[in-house]
This record gives sequence, structure tokens and C-alpha cells, in this order.
Amino acid sequence: MMIDIVREIEAVQREVGSGRIAAGQGRTIRLSRTYDAPIDDVWDALTSPERITRWFLPISGDYRVGGRYQLEGNAGGEILTCEPPHRFRVTWAYGEVTNAADASELEIRLTPAREGTTLELEHTAIVPDEMWGEYGPGAVGVGWDQGLLGLSRHLLGGGSVVDPTAWQLSDEGRDFAARSSAAWGAANEAAGASPEAAAKGVANTLAFYVPAPEAP
Repeated sequence: MMIDIVREIEAVQREVGSGRIAAGQGRTIRLSRTYDAPIDDVWDALTSPERITRWFLPISGDYRVGGRYQLEGNAGGEILTCEPPHRFRVTWAYGEVTNAADASELEIRLTPAREGTTLELEHTAIVPDEMWGEYGPGAVGVGWDQGLLGLSRHLLGGGSVVDPTAWQLSDEGRDFAARSSAAWGAANEAAGASPEAAAKGVANTLAFYVPAPEAP
């Protein structure tokens, strides 16, 4: 099934700001999107291990407040809050980070909407100034755009990207990453970044997600 890239990018509202987590005052990205699905179905897709595996990544863990989870080959953390079917909050870290004070935090909120269910995703992390200057919000934002795309296809009954790595390097995947990176550049500029800084972040983010083909 072909993906309407422009429609998927335009369906998401993006903001860049700040927020406080256990590790201190951090940088925050926010994504909001309304899905044509009831809140209980969206909640189940976000919290059922079997369904998470179908549209995101295989996951394992102890699924309760205070328990830990691990996404295969990706992030893991502690479940901090769970309020079905409206809100959950977890720590998010790569590697062997076990202290919540050293991890970023992810919060997802769901609210019923006339069109279905509105999902708000907020990811807050302590980001060094030099890294933010190189990549801006797109370093994390493009990945979450890809995640919300997978959820969109799953809720529509279209499954998800069968091989995310192969898709990312396809013409369709490159187009999506380029448009997502540009959208995060616009959000960064709207939050106060200079046009030059926003453009630098867009270019570096795109090169990270879609590296140029190696010369023969």
C-alpha cells in the first residue's frame, strides 16, 4: 500500500519547547495527531505488547507501574504512570541507564475527539547545547514521526512498514524523512531558532536518517 507522504506529514502538529523531568530542565518536542479510531483501540495499540510489536518494535518487560520495559535494539526504561485509556509516562534511555534521573521521559496522552482520538506525544531530554546546535529537534522528532506513521497504518488495518530499515532507504522513505526533517526545522524556527540554525539542523538530521549512498 502506497503511503500518502504529504498527508501523513501534514496530519501531525509539531512544537519545540522545554520541560522539567527528574534529570532537570530539558528540551521538549511535542507531536499531536488525531486518528480515526476510538480511544480504547488507540490505547490498546500503544500498550499491548503484541500490537506494539506489529507497528513499532518487539517489546519485553514487566508491564506495571514501577516495572521496566525494553524495546528490541532500541530504548528501555521504567513505567512511571499509567492511567488507562488516557495517559502513560515512562523513562526512555539507551544502554544500561537504570536511574530515572539520568534518562529522558516520554509521555503520551489520549483524548476523545469528534474525528476519533487525539494523541499527544511529549519527549523531554537533557540535550547538550552542541548536539542541539548540530541537529535540533529533528534528531528525535523524525523518529517519532516514523513511529506515528507506523501507528497510523496499523490503525487503518494496513500493518506497518515490513522492513523499516529498507523502507527508510527507499525513495518513499527518503521523501518522508526529508519532509519530516523540514517540518521540524520549521518548528525549531517557530520556537526561536535562527533560519541558519534551523537549516543546519535539517541538513544534519536528514544526513543521519538517510545517509548518502556510498560511492561505487
